[in-house]
Amino acid sequence: MAKTNANYEAVFIVDPNLGEEGIAAVVAKFKGLVESKATLAEVDEWGKRHLAYPINDLTEGYYVLMTFNATPEFPRELDRQFRIADGVMRSIIVCKDE
Repeated sequence: MAKTNANYEAVFIVDPNLGEEGIAAVVAKFKGLVESKATLAEVDEWGKRHLAYPINDLTEGYYVLMTFNATPEFPRELDRQFRIADGVMRSIIVCKDE
């Protein structure tokens, strides 16, 4: 039997050079996207942290963790949006139920 909904975690790193307003806009964009297609449980902004390795010559990034419940199709669309969005340096989505 196919799963109807599952719990997911998404962590994404935003370019800190966007400034406070730019970072807030990126976070709000993805928060709105998740709220429109899934049930958002929590958004935890970890803030600026040192990266394990440089990405695009940057050594810091702004980390954001989102926890949500969604159908199995939604994480694929969210990952696609992360990949094409300006300002998102890296992202990962994990199913917590598996």
